Amino acid sequence: MHHPTLEPAPPTAGPALQQGLKGRQITMISIGGVIGAGLFVGSSTAVAAAGPAVLISFLLAAALVVLVMQMLGEMAVANPDTGSFSTYADRALGRWAGFSIGWLYWWFYILVIPIEAIAAGEVIAGLTSVPSWIPALAMIALLAGSNLLAVRNYGEFEYWFALLKVVAIVAFLVLGALAIFGVLPGSDARG
Repeated sequence: MHHPTLEPAPPTAGPALQQGLKGRQITMISIGGVIGAGLFVGSSTAVAAAGPAVLISFLLAAALVVLVMQMLGEMAVANPDTGSFSTYADRALGRWAGFSIGWLYWWFYILVIPIEAIAAGEVIAGLTSVPSWIPALAMIALLAGSNLLAVRNYGEFEYWFALLKVVAIVAFLVLGALAIFGVLPGSDARG
């Protein structure tokens, strides 16, 4: 009796994957990703409590982050995987660690996005007479909407949004330096 040979079905010709983000977008998204509304709001609280000495803690924290990112980069090159640090924890410490870190990362972002939106709402409410919940809701809607766009449009939106944050920080640094050196009109800050 003759049995027909089972051959796998030919692959369907679907759309090929393409790179949708440009290098400038990826760079600015990564820079903007570390600049949140908490930096603007949290820094003012820290400076008010500790004064200029808070810069020392910022530098120490930055050094720690650089070291952690270098370690993550080395692990990613040695063991490329889509799970990132959750996978590395799983391999090094066991499934409980990978599971815990993965869910804690998710939980972190579930909490951080609303907190960032609330902080942005408070900043905007301080500049306008609008209740803070309106800009916070608008920020959540804007971020959710941008994530539903095509990757090219999302990248462009995030590029300009991150550039706005970088320009704001540079402007604050320039204004602070002008105030410290007594060049800024109407400023009482010295030294």
